[in-house]
Amino acid sequence: MINLDLHSHSTCSDGALAPENLVARAAQRGVEVLALTDHDDTGGLAAARNAALEHGITLIDGVEISVTWHGRTVHIVGLGIDPREAALQTGLAATRSGRNGRARRMAAELEKLGIPDSLEGAGRFAGNPSMLGRTHFARYLVQQGVVKDINTAFRRFLGDGKPGYVPHQWAILEDAVRWINGSGGVAVIAHPGRYPLDAAQMRALLAEFRDLGGAAIEVVSSSHRPHQYEEFAALARQFGLAASAGSDFHSPEESRHDLGSLPALPAGLTPVWDALNLNRPH
Repeated sequence: MINLDLHSHSTCSDGALAPENLVARAAQRGVEVLALTDHDDTGGLAAARNAALEHGITLIDGVEISVTWHGRTVHIVGLGIDPREAALQTGLAATRSGRNGRARRMAAELEKLGIPDSLEGAGRFAGNPSMLGRTHFARYLVQQGVVKDINTAFRRFLGDGKPGYVPHQWAILEDAVRWINGSGGVAVIAHPGRYPLDAAQMRALLAEFRDLGGAAIEVVSSSHRPHQYEEFAALARQFGLAASAGSDFHSPEESRHDLGSLPALPAGLTPVWDALNLNRPH
């Protein structure tokens, strides 16, 4: 089996490591194939690619697109994209454009809760000012001692329906899949276990995604507990989707799975790396 990780983030979105440092850590931890999938931005791929050449690992050009589906935010990972594709970049720029306004509204909501200066505080954690997001606010809340860790920040303040959460209209599912496929990539539903969907809603999402040309679902993710691996493996089989695996790595302190530590996929699945021509021995 190849040691791979098909979902990770750098300072170009909400990761804590610069692209080249992310790749260096992946190589140090035995990763052979790494996908950099920053939120709505491909600006870190060039530096990551140069570092991958230096460290002798394979880099998959990727992105994670924010989508609004029936009023819920879901994320679609694109693997093997061509970051030079004009339609993809136009779509990503449009998706990014609302982030600063959303950040200001989040700061206003936190101010009402007695948490001041969060916009400036979150900004100090953002390597890319145009990508200010909830994780940066969460880090500020941890720094200020409001919460003990990132997960608690989301659970109490920043998750869907929580007092600091601000809804936003992201890209639509059809557009995200079209941008990815049009750039030669493979569309993957990221960490499905994170979404507040009941069983019927999850099946509806997967059916629509598949019918639009979506190809895969993350079965193994740091957002999933071990008992969920088989749950999403069964859905992958039911809907004819390939299976992906990614740590959703943001930093050594914040991620449940570090780079290079993912468990194997459950048996009987079509791994997404078959479509990426990575099915090769060591």
